[in-house]
Amino acid sequence: MTALWAILLLLQGLIPVGLVYLTRFLIDALVRASQQNWSQDALQPLLMPGGLFAGLTAINFLLQSASSWVRTAQSELLQDYVSDLIHQKSIEIDYGCYESSEYNNKLSRAREGASGRSLALLESAGGLLQGSLSLFAIAFLLLSYGLLIPAALIVSTLPAFFVALKLSSLQYNWSQRTTLARRKTQYYELVLTNNMMAGELRLFNFGAHFRQAYQQVRKQLRLEQLALIRQQSLSSLGASLVSGLLLLVLVALLGRDVLKGGLSLGELAMFQQAFVRGQGIVKSLLSNLNSIYRNSLFIGNLFEFLAIQPSITDPQQPKPTPKHLESGIALKDVDFRYPGCNDYILKGFNLVIPAGKVVAIVGDNGAGKSTLIKLLCRFYDVESGCITFDGIDVRQFRLNQFRALITVLFQFPITYQLDALSNISLSDLERPQDIEAIEDCAKASGIHGKLKTLPAGYHTQLGKWFPDGVDLSGGQWQRLALARAFYRQSPFIILDEPTSAMDPWAERDWLDRFRAMAAGKTALVITHRFTLAMRADIIHVMRAGEIVESGSHHELLAMDGLYAESWRSQMEHHPYQVFAGEPA
Repeated sequence: MTALWAILLLLQGLIPVGLVYLTRFLIDALVRASQQNWSQDALQPLLMPGGLFAGLTAINFLLQSASSWVRTAQSELLQDYVSDLIHQKSIEIDYGCYESSEYNNKLSRAREGASGRSLALLESAGGLLQGSLSLFAIAFLLLSYGLLIPAALIVSTLPAFFVALKLSSLQYNWSQRTTLARRKTQYYELVLTNNMMAGELRLFNFGAHFRQAYQQVRKQLRLEQLALIRQQSLSSLGASLVSGLLLLVLVALLGRDVLKGGLSLGELAMFQQAFVRGQGIVKSLLSNLNSIYRNSLFIGNLFEFLAIQPSITDPQQPKPTPKHLESGIALKDVDFRYPGCNDYILKGFNLVIPAGKVVAIVGDNGAGKSTLIKLLCRFYDVESGCITFDGIDVRQFRLNQFRALITVLFQFPITYQLDALSNISLSDLERPQDIEAIEDCAKASGIHGKLKTLPAGYHTQLGKWFPDGVDLSGGQWQRLALARAFYRQSPFIILDEPTSAMDPWAERDWLDRFRAMAAGKTALVITHRFTLAMRADIIHVMRAGEIVESGSHHELLAMDGLYAESWRSQMEHHPYQVFAGEPA
């Protein structure tokens, strides 16, 4: 495409010069024909230049149509390519980047017309090549009138060039400075239009608040942008007046030569067209140079984003991952704090998760439970200490192979707008869709019955984003996410508040299913619900980044400590008062 585009550019660069050159012969032939009363012999000299002029004009139209098609094809291909670069980098970078405002600024800048500016840069380079060829040919025509004319041609366009460079720099600096403000408008618009916020927006009636916040930021951006455009218009007007005045002076001087008989009307017309086209070409050249400069600044944002390198990487000499956990998982003297934060979330933290056991961690909000999950998945690396799987530091495994050991149900399940079958099989796309296994996982999570009643069963589109979609309740989406977690045949299962969206009766049914599904595997359950925690083999009570109590349900009750106090408090309000033989 680029080779074809370059050939078309070169041809289009030469044709206008040919048209200008033929103008001289056409006008002179017309003048002679008028002097000879338009006789047949007088019209004969018009045929050759007229035919060539018409032919070149037709070819120019064809070339323009072909260039338009090539440009569209290039645009589509380039857009897909640049988008894929951004998507690939978004997948590669550290999880922690998504929790960084600076990263989100870089992503926003990179996505802001990246493909369009890349194409514009390519077109500007092509325009520079085409314009240079045309200018060389135009200058050759004008040299017959002296060196002053080409020099004046270039000088007349310099003001516009310097004005454009200055304004491009101002526009780029404004764009960089207002990235955060423009991201805020995107967020406010999301709050006002997204279905996730629609309920609270109506109930609490804060729609007007976010509308006002959006309009305030937009007003500031609009006023600043209009000020830039006003400055651009006034500066461009001044530069155009200089160019126009110089053209009038030159035309007047050459017109005087025509009256004196030094030039023919055809030569004057050729000069006028050559100078005007030449001036346009020089403007175009300078504009292309300015465009290259401006778009290079913005594309620099794309390359800045693509240059981000993950810190969580594969080791140089990775060790093989175990297919099954033999001894288990251990966190030894772990210190961790989030990047940019001074306070440690975990300090000297120790935890053992024996292989084949179900371990529960309970604790209040802010205890560090979610951080623990991120470390176990190696979304972050510990600052000191280590995390081991069967005695091997997780940093010695290949990242993808290590994460294949783990399946996770996060606290807030994602509602993928796909059919139910794909929703469950997403957790293991390398495995051919196993309908029987998918249904077994759905049965284990308790969502099978619901999926069978949908219009197309497991092939029903879920969610309301696309036609014929069926939405699920919060608890049903959570059960679907559980089925997805189960489908991934990993030896280590992490469940973060797996029953938070379930009612107590559904929770009790699910608990029995989970124990059967987790048989022979290692499981870590993060929960606030003690009716779930009590089913674990080992329970750890976590507070302020530390394990403060450990034991089985009965052992912790016998300690009569924090766990026992919380258990009694929770059971006072539980819908069923006797659970697994324990008095409320």
